[in-house]
Amino acid sequence: MVSHHFYLIGEQEPPAAPPWWFLSLAFLGAAYVAGVTQRLVVYIALCLRRPKDLRRRYGAWAVVTGPTSGIGRSMALELARRGIHLVLVDLNAANLREISDTVRSRHGVQTKTVVFDLSLLSTPQGDEALRRLREAVEGLDVGVLVNNAGISKPCALYLHEADAEAWVRMMRVNLWAPTEVTAAVLPGMVERGRGAVVNIGSASSEVIPSFPLYTIYAATKRYVAEFSRSLYVEYASKGIHVQCQAPFFVATRMVSNMAAARRFSPFVATPDAYARAAARWIGHGGPLCTPWPGHQLLWWIAAAVPDFVHDRLRLRDHLRQRTLFNRIRASRATATATASTTRAAGDAAGMIIPGTN
Repeated sequence: MVSHHFYLIGEQEPPAAPPWWFLSLAFLGAAYVAGVTQRLVVYIALCLRRPKDLRRRYGAWAVVTGPTSGIGRSMALELARRGIHLVLVDLNAANLREISDTVRSRHGVQTKTVVFDLSLLSTPQGDEALRRLREAVEGLDVGVLVNNAGISKPCALYLHEADAEAWVRMMRVNLWAPTEVTAAVLPGMVERGRGAVVNIGSASSEVIPSFPLYTIYAATKRYVAEFSRSLYVEYASKGIHVQCQAPFFVATRMVSNMAAARRFSPFVATPDAYARAAARWIGHGGPLCTPWPGHQLLWWIAAAVPDFVHDRLRLRDHLRQRTLFNRIRASRATATATASTTRAAGDAAGMIIPGTN
């Protein structure tokens, strides 16, 4: 006997549409990924492009501030390697002679030096040095200006813990100096209808939402970024390209003692590596860039981290640095006091203590 089984197949209900919030999140996620991908493609294309002949495009001379160490020294040597003559601006005459001799012997370019303590801007001494800088660049085909000079001291301190004059000194070097030096060089660029201004900023003021215990430093670098953005728009029609280069950590004396720099060592550029990348970016991209690929990768990672996480991590790390630097300051203060006491005792005994005068 054969049995027959019949199954009633009912109509199936269509699947429910995803809720609006899910679609919104999916759209935002896709837009974010598309934006990051586009920026990545553009960045890689710019990194792989043929280097621009800066001398032919902009001019035979460059002005570099703070060229005696770190990024400034490497930038000066890199520009000289590209055949550009240099006007070197720094506060130490002996160090200026050393870098000037090194540049000429290695690359055979001409150099001029201007002794200029940028922390004396808006004082009679600073006005005199600025006059000498204007005289030094007068008549030269200055095509590139690199505003590199900067200071981070006093560092790892609460605002009320440092003397106001120390903050003023930092603002003069980090904020007023790029303003005054740029104003001194721009007229010649405008007259010739070409030029490139590179202002060295900091990622601490761009991708990091707060930089506690380095508040004035980060604020001055934020000024540099906005200064560059506005000048980029203001002078683009005159053939002058202005950009702020905002690096993360570079292995200079400024960051040599920072625990964060050691922890992120794969993302720390050497000054020479950074200078090579920085020179390739002159005249390319918008008013803000991060030339070294490792820094750009770190930038994208940092941008994905919520602000409150950045705030907590930065405060924790900088408080640790504060403890370390306070120990160093106390040790130096003790050594100075001991030396002063020894000197006083020696003077009283009619003796000269080696190394104390």
